[in-house]
Amino acid sequence: MTKVNCLNPIAACGLDLFSDNYEIVDSMDNADAVLVRSAAMHDLDLPESLAAIARAGAGVNNIPLDKCAEKGIVVFNTPGANANGVKEIVIAGLLLASRDLMGGYNWVKENAADPDIAKKVEKQKKQYAGNEIQGKKLGVIGLGAIVANIAFRLGMEVYGYDPYVSVDAAWSLSRHIKHITNVEDIYKECDYITIHVPALPATKGMLNKEAFAMMKDGVRILNFARDTLVNDADMIEALASGKVAKYVTDFPNPAVAGVDNVITLPHLGASTEESEDNCAVMAVKQIADFMENGNIKNSVNYPACDAGVCETAARVAICHKNIPDMLTRFTGVFSSKSVNIANMVSKSKGDWAYTILDVDAAIDDASKTELEAVEGVVKVRVI
Repeated sequence: MTKVNCLNPIAACGLDLFSDNYEIVDSMDNADAVLVRSAAMHDLDLPESLAAIARAGAGVNNIPLDKCAEKGIVVFNTPGANANGVKEIVIAGLLLASRDLMGGYNWVKENAADPDIAKKVEKQKKQYAGNEIQGKKLGVIGLGAIVANIAFRLGMEVYGYDPYVSVDAAWSLSRHIKHITNVEDIYKECDYITIHVPALPATKGMLNKEAFAMMKDGVRILNFARDTLVNDADMIEALASGKVAKYVTDFPNPAVAGVDNVITLPHLGASTEESEDNCAVMAVKQIADFMENGNIKNSVNYPACDAGVCETAARVAICHKNIPDMLTRFTGVFSSKSVNIANMVSKSKGDWAYTILDVDAAIDDASKTELEAVEGVVKVRVI
């Protein structure tokens, strides 16, 4: 029985996909897999039994990735499962940054009891006049095909910057999207900028005083990715000077919440029933394929590795360091016991690697122990 612990509520449409061979348990102690959304895991003790963590969402900054890799725990996320929900809120953010809808709404609410409100509207509304997005230039940093294509269809001139754009993403882009190779061109040319890159050491605070200095006066910035991408102190200074006209962010914090011309939302990007369902389904399918077949898809700390369904006597899945001569050592264990290896897949990603071996005989405890004793091996599973 495979034990799965949910650190956050996970949509039933996902959990229902688990077969009778899985048990949802209340504690992470002795769990084989964990499903998580936003719960912080950095200070948790991870049991030796734990083989996989699936994040029902894209961001994994709440999970200690290096610690997990060192313990042979494969961490998955669900890229694209919440793409539609994020797309819709980004488009809403564009409109909120352009038209002072929030100011107008707040005025009406504050004056709701005024019997003359209908007469005052015509005079008051001038204070909340805004701009149309049609014909304006939008820069998408971290090129998302869905946002870029929708913005183009709304009449915007779209510039996209992403040096790592995949072939699939490139094919999904409208031919009218201008692919920019230098992010500074986005800063200099665009009236609106939306950022969609992961939180990494290289991207922390990338929207800062130097970046703002290159931008047009009155630029409008959207951040539905991660709060750490923006230097808050520099943003507040840019807002005060008028360099930035509006800042729409999905990440409230004490520095920016309540600042004039900042529209702060309570992390609503993927908070739709549909997105939560999609993430739950993808996360559960990835966990099941990994636990039952050893296959890895959408891991953030180990390489993608797919050997299909095992058709031999046994399958061995090994998490190990990406160092020379590992495969020779693995095959040597089976060779010494005259066990034939029918199929082998091995992939690496940075400091870590993952190997699947299908063999024509059952794996005894002694063979597993020998594999675990190989220097650089961190976890061995017999499937």
